[in-house]
Amino acid sequence: MSESTIVLITGANQGIGYATAKTIASHPNYHVIMACRNLSKGYEACSQLETAGIKGTLSVVQLDVEDDISISKAVHSVSNEFGRIDVFISNAGTLSPGSTGRDKIGKIFSTNVFGAMLATEAFIPLLLKSTHPCLIQISSALGSLVLASDANNAKSSETWDEYRMSKAALNMMTIQMHKRLKNQKVRVFAFCPGLVRSNLRGVSEEAVTAQGNAGDPMESANALLDIIVGRRDKDAGKFVHKDGCYPW
Repeated sequence: MSESTIVLITGANQGIGYATAKTIASHPNYHVIMACRNLSKGYEACSQLETAGIKGTLSVVQLDVEDDISISKAVHSVSNEFGRIDVFISNAGTLSPGSTGRDKIGKIFSTNVFGAMLATEAFIPLLLKSTHPCLIQISSALGSLVLASDANNAKSSETWDEYRMSKAALNMMTIQMHKRLKNQKVRVFAFCPGLVRSNLRGVSEEAVTAQGNAGDPMESANALLDIIVGRRDKDAGKFVHKDGCYPW
């Protein structure tokens, strides 16, 4: 196991997290830790991937990014079993469908900003034990201040204000982490997966497919693998997507 590249993905039982786990575990010499809030759903997703036939290996750890005790237990479990992680993909996020007002913005920021930051910070000591560490925050082009303020850009007219605000905050966190960790050889990225099939917007088929407009999350997963293997190292510290970089 120590010779494998150890990749931990939060929110790995569905959407982009699941597609990324599948893509990475399809290659030998990778071990993917599927960090999931709901253990039963995590084990179900893990079983599905193993049944599909993978060349790497998988394991599951309970991790709720909104629960400090859960974060601490997950770090302890991973540390005891693996001693390090090589890649940390902070993927867990929410649009908090069905909620409104203060509850909505509170839930979105609790997961997308506070949870992402606290879970990432907790795992950084294990990441620093890697010889080639990589840290990826799953963001969104909707969080770009430049794109949002450009009246000629289609993304400036989209709504989801609370979600956009949370991803803008996540982008600032990524910039700060890059500045702090670059001298310790950690490759830090913000990554936009694009509009893909996901339960982020809800569980109905209309929500999952974004009224039929969502693409295949496997394309984003392949782009994440490119980052992991070093094909995007020149873009470390930037806001990347599969075809290039977005402005902050």
